[in-house]
Amino acid sequence: MGHLITEKKQADLFTAHDPLTLDCGKLFSPVTVAYETLGTLNADKSNAILICHALSGDSHVAGKYSASDKKPGWWDNMVGPGRPFDTDRYFILCSNFFGGCKGTTGPGSVNPDTGKEYGLDFPVFTVDDMVRVQRKLLSHLGITSLLNVAGGSIGGMQVLSWAILYPEIVRSVSVIAAAAYTSAQAIAFNKVGRNAIKSDPAWNNGDYYEKDAPEGGLSIARMIGHITYLSDESMQRKFSRNLQNSRDLCYELSDEFAVESYLEHQGEAFVERFDANSYLFITKAMDYFDLPGKYGSLENALKAVRSKFLVVSFSSDWLFPVYQSKEIVRALMRNLKDVSYCELKSGYGHDAFLLEADRLGRIIRGFLNRVEG
Repeated sequence: MGHLITEKKQADLFTAHDPLTLDCGKLFSPVTVAYETLGTLNADKSNAILICHALSGDSHVAGKYSASDKKPGWWDNMVGPGRPFDTDRYFILCSNFFGGCKGTTGPGSVNPDTGKEYGLDFPVFTVDDMVRVQRKLLSHLGITSLLNVAGGSIGGMQVLSWAILYPEIVRSVSVIAAAAYTSAQAIAFNKVGRNAIKSDPAWNNGDYYEKDAPEGGLSIARMIGHITYLSDESMQRKFSRNLQNSRDLCYELSDEFAVESYLEHQGEAFVERFDANSYLFITKAMDYFDLPGKYGSLENALKAVRSKFLVVSFSSDWLFPVYQSKEIVRALMRNLKDVSYCELKSGYGHDAFLLEADRLGRIIRGFLNRVEG
């Protein structure tokens, strides 16, 4: 199956007269949003699907920018002609969320008032703030309803916010490998990652854009995070205790095991495409996500939703464990909402939402067919 050719677009949203009101109480403008679209919006604009990306993702959800590109978008196995999010049927929209570093305004963007990058002057934002920016983008594009909002990990948290904040717009949602709140364990891993960045001398209290970036700290943060995306089973299957370059231990403090080299590679590749300050702000937004805390209970949080829900979890996901998905399902059932749930047995850990395309795809297809019917 071939790849679509797509392009990154940008929209300028919010002005000094119509600023973005953030949960922290600050007013913010302007905001540039990077986004991509695939497929065709039908005459009555009823086939639009918004896909929300995870922490290290961006608006490039599928397709390639040119035929010679080595890699397609991050969910290309799920989005495209004939794929579960079928671009022959649906109009797919994905935007780089607020605070990101792939074309949307974030800490690395230039503050028009100072002519310098925002750095730590960028406001602390929440998942709800990300969704408010996406809502503004929809208005900019003239889209008044969404057939589905889908996403995994922090993308799934955005999906939950969409269903709660804009129930009149969203017909259905697909919450994949996500949770209604960030657990103490997940907050702990985020904290260690942020400390790795802040401990890098090059971080310079967030002011590093015309100097050397804190690549060492960001690389360590990525390695820590990446471990949480995997599972004991997947790491054992892929690496076991294999040595990287020899059959014998060298009795030195160098990297010898294959898993060590893999994590080093992940960290090095990440620093080439991501901004350290964005990592700090985005993980903080994830830590703040707490629907039961905000609304008094998860049942209260989901009381006014109108969307049909699909909730999918993966058995070996220890970042957002199965029990957290079941909490969402039970709260929806207590509210007599339309909810479908599937726990997929998978050894891939949290990353299963990116890797289990065949099985997840069948579930998505069936759900979207039911929503349309």
